[in-house]
Amino acid sequence: MSTAKATSVTKAPKAMPQMATVYGVLFAISGGHLFNDAIQSVVPAMNPIFEKSLNLSYAQIGWIAFVLNMTSSVMQPVLGYFADRRPSPFLLPFGMLLSMAGLIGFGLSPNFYVILASVFFIGLGSAVFHPEGSRVSYMAAGPRRGLAQSIYQVGGNFGQSLAPIFTAFIFVRFGQKGALGFTVIALMGILLLLYVSNWYKSQLEIEAFKPVKRQKGTNGTPIHPKIKAAIGLLVFLVIARSWYSAGIGNFYQFYLIKDYGLTIKEAQLYVFIFMFAGVLGTFLGGPLADRFGMRNIIFLSMAGAAPLTLLLPYVSLGWVIPLFFLIGFIITSSFSVTVVYAQELVPKKIGMVSGLIVGFAFGMGAIGAVFFGTLADIFSIKFVMILCSFLPIIGVLTWLLPSDKKVRELNS
Repeated sequence: MSTAKATSVTKAPKAMPQMATVYGVLFAISGGHLFNDAIQSVVPAMNPIFEKSLNLSYAQIGWIAFVLNMTSSVMQPVLGYFADRRPSPFLLPFGMLLSMAGLIGFGLSPNFYVILASVFFIGLGSAVFHPEGSRVSYMAAGPRRGLAQSIYQVGGNFGQSLAPIFTAFIFVRFGQKGALGFTVIALMGILLLLYVSNWYKSQLEIEAFKPVKRQKGTNGTPIHPKIKAAIGLLVFLVIARSWYSAGIGNFYQFYLIKDYGLTIKEAQLYVFIFMFAGVLGTFLGGPLADRFGMRNIIFLSMAGAAPLTLLLPYVSLGWVIPLFFLIGFIITSSFSVTVVYAQELVPKKIGMVSGLIVGFAFGMGAIGAVFFGTLADIFSIKFVMILCSFLPIIGVLTWLLPSDKKVRELNS
């Protein structure tokens, strides 16, 4: 991103009402998303280290994931609601500051309960960041909303995909205190988000993007019942996808260690393949949806992955990487698409609906993490992996969603 280009954009705001796509800002907010989610990924990256150093159970590891995801995700719709009513550009760097405070506590935590408190701050910082980040992406998108959301989300997914790398090359060597080094990333994120916040603030001064005051008679306009039903079904589909991701992201590494005999470092390569494939899927999913339709991509991403997820628990080690790559690519291709589809359903509540899909629905994976961790303690890790493999089948319900054309008609 050239500084000159970014400067010219902020000094020539008249381009914005023409719905031009502001790529410089999109890449900047994607970079902020990368830093935010890279900090979040420190938490699951430490799971195998804590399991040995603090002798944590699978259920306790599930509770760490629960606090992180419930804080970072479930609070997003609430914060998104207030962001819609009163956008606050400088909440972006403030959220990163909260995450940095959590990182410091996380790196120095002496026991399980202090870990939970530190994770709370990391999650809270992420919850503050995401609704405003989604608004920036929407404002800078112009006519290319699928592509813009993909650019924004791919930064976050890439940050999450770094968790296995952090485990293999930092935490295996430096242990818990390795988390303190990530305060540098947080500082870089604060500086980048200050730039984005200044651009965001300038756009709010343009009439086309000023918050519209609700007038009498418009505040109580009812949402069409079919739209309400579609939102409910979409949230349910994202929850199913999130539960699968929670099972893989938090416990598949233990499955590789216990059932395949891999070391902690070796297991991280496999998890990284899954997550990196998800980055590619996230990036390509948006442009594909712009061309072939959002509902079609949502359907293919879940139902298309189901045959592969059903095979995964039973294959030999040599087949894990190719299957993992395909599953990660396919099932994550709808990540950004579901957000854009939800925004099209309720175009006047961008922050709230983005928080609902990216936050609340995705955060329900936190409950899945506790559930799967408890089952792993009672039964086995393999039992959990088999159970997870059935979740993408729920994707067939996507055909009950209204088509892209129908959504436009409902909002016309």
